[in-house]
Amino acid sequence: MKFKKTDIIADVLKKHKKGEEILSKFGFHCFSCPCAIMETLEEACAVHEVDIDELLKALNA
Repeated sequence: MKFKKTDIIADVLKKHKKGEEILSKFGFHCFSCPCAIMETLEEACAVHEVDIDELLKALNA
């Protein structure tokens, strides 16, 4: 499965067995936060000042 900028964080966590580990390395730690069920990877990256392309590369490796 290829992850995209528009994927919701909660969906990534459900579909990627190392999703939490990878997202944590990029500074994401609010996995139970209400935003996780409606925020896209792109939106979260903008808030956390993370390069979306680098995050997607890690998720899709």
